[in-house]
Amino acid sequence: MNRIFLGAIALVFLLAAGAWATEPLPALPSIPADNSMSRAKVDLGKMLFFDPRLSSSGVVSCASCHNPSFAFTDRVPRALGHKHQAGPRNTPTVLNAAFLSSQFWDGRAATLEEQALGPIQAEVEMNESLENMVKKLKANPAYVEIFKGVFGGRDPVSSVNVARAIAAFERTLITPNSPFDRYLKGDKEAISKEAEDGWALFQKKGCVGCHNGPNFTDGNFYMVRVPGSTDIGRYNVTKKDEDKYKFRVQTLRNVALTYPYFNNGSVETLHGAVKVMSKEMLGSEATDQEALLIVEFLKTLTGEMPRVDYPVLP
Repeated sequence: MNRIFLGAIALVFLLAAGAWATEPLPALPSIPADNSMSRAKVDLGKMLFFDPRLSSSGVVSCASCHNPSFAFTDRVPRALGHKHQAGPRNTPTVLNAAFLSSQFWDGRAATLEEQALGPIQAEVEMNESLENMVKKLKANPAYVEIFKGVFGGRDPVSSVNVARAIAAFERTLITPNSPFDRYLKGDKEAISKEAEDGWALFQKKGCVGCHNGPNFTDGNFYMVRVPGSTDIGRYNVTKKDEDKYKFRVQTLRNVALTYPYFNNGSVETLHGAVKVMSKEMLGSEATDQEALLIVEFLKTLTGEMPRVDYPVLP
């Protein structure tokens, strides 16, 4: 009941301020001062993102779970990693992650750079130590030359620079110019009447209380009970009782392509996800027709996909 009340309060302020998703997705994210962008760095990051040799088995890469063909997800309920183990959570998309205030479902990484090294070390994902990863890269003369060209210095192959390169690549994975972005820019023909009605419902029902701003997430953490989940969420990071079962609000950009839904991937369809969220977070049952209209709106958040060609690895 508390989360419904707080959501209502948040919605009142949003409506008063006119602050809900009234701007299209930016064309570029902000770039940290200590990790400037360059074509060479992005290309190196792409190689590392697709290179399974960063894992202990030599068969799992970042792209194994973040597949460009599936909107940088894997379309299975929970990610499959080292020795085909199922991880604890559904794979979030990397698309537009550069606009997020924290990374992972529980927000345990503050930046893309910090996030990049997490899966490499996770036992159920890539199961590799940073020390061994760096050792393997240093044993590859071609990689050493590429790192030198990008970072310079006497010892450019490091876990810090691996993270910087992967993060630079991930900052290029932006999906602008969705039908809804064009609608916001004044093209009222960019979305259908059904989608427009769905957008009105999305606001009226209070979905916009959490899913707001250009990336359709406020970046905060809320208690979400979904079918079959016992995951205690952000509590694992903060160890605060009030954070049990809380998860970061997910972006709704490209949500029509990133099924299945929720932290455990327990809901296969977007229609089903809308019904669950309406009941669990807003305290009201959405009718089938209401859910259908909201889904039509959510489909308009699918943007232009970045072209990502598989790299030739050194």
